[in-house]
Amino acid sequence: MVKRSSRKAKRDDFQNALRTVEDAIESSLTKNPAAVALGRQGGLKGGKARAAKLSAEQRKAIAQQGGKARWAKGK
Repeated sequence: MVKRSSRKAKRDDFQNALRTVEDAIESSLTKNPAAVALGRQGGLKGGKARAAKLSAEQRKAIAQQGGKARWAKGK
């Protein structure tokens, strides 16, 4: 009788070649430090700027919606 556990899918040559190329591309990609710094600048002031634009009523509504969502989660 044939052992079923020995029937693992094997990669063919094309899949191995594709995986090798993808690994080579992934390892060669690096982030531009200037772009990272620029994105961080915007991210640091984004929440404060959004809060400054909102009225007190809008902030309260958003907070209530967030509280309801947190309490609705089951443990």
